[in-house]
Amino acid sequence: MSTLPVIATVDGSDDSMRALEWALDAARRRGAPLRVVHVREYAPWARPEILTAGQPEQEPDRVLDQVRGRLEGRADQPVTEYVALDGRPPAVLPGLGSDAQLMVFGSRGRGGFASLLLGSNGLAAAREAECPVVVVPRPGREVHDSELVRPGPRVVVGLHVDSPNDEALAFAFAEAARREARVQVVAAYPWPLQAGDFPSSMIIDQDAIESETRTLADGFVAPHTARHPEVRVDLYAVPGDAAGHLVAASKDADLVVVGRHRRRLIAPARMMGSVTQAVLLHAASPVAVVPPDSDES
Repeated sequence: MSTLPVIATVDGSDDSMRALEWALDAARRRGAPLRVVHVREYAPWARPEILTAGQPEQEPDRVLDQVRGRLEGRADQPVTEYVALDGRPPAVLPGLGSDAQLMVFGSRGRGGFASLLLGSNGLAAAREAECPVVVVPRPGREVHDSELVRPGPRVVVGLHVDSPNDEALAFAFAEAARREARVQVVAAYPWPLQAGDFPSSMIIDQDAIESETRTLADGFVAPHTARHPEVRVDLYAVPGDAAGHLVAASKDADLVVVGRHRRRLIAPARMMGSVTQAVLLHAASPVAVVPPDSDES
């Protein structure tokens, strides 16, 4: 069985070149081939038959030629394939995830407004792709100080104990093993509670909520620590905003891992959730969005 590739999406921008370098390293760590993809976008009135098809482009592609020149002669370069497609990138790119183990995007490409924190291509793929999607931010994002920031390589993963994404935990542990990094599991619980969340006569003990959150989190994490005994794990049960804790922990982290919501009957479209979207927009480190296994097309 052939190994699925790591896909790097490029458009010639500095953001996509950072994504290319991250994808190149990821392919090396996985022993996987690298597939470099450029989607040439045409105006709505031009070449409509190709616009929707996403078929391979036969003409020379300057962006891919630039990437070939950049990678030429690199030591330990994995087997690399270059693919040019025509179409609308947000429509074409997510579908490529069905034939990849990972897709990597820059936080913003050549299109869109300069004020946007996340481009439409990465956003669409993070929401729709069948494989995990990594978005590499621009350097220099500032985040709040946090006690979760520790020296050394770290993979941070968010865990919602009420609806855990086991695939996100598995991805985080596997990535930490490849990087000889520790895993920081961040399980946030709501605090302070809002009036109406519980009967007025009930006494709510924060320590009890934190203890229960930690106990549940320990249970979800245990199978992954058993599979990766070499990976050091730090588990944090923290009060308040999950996105805020994950963004703060992203400072100097190798990666932050978050899950994508499962489809529901009342919301059949694929969704990322507010925490995932906030982390994508504001984290200082690369962010991996991992779909759940049960999120079937």
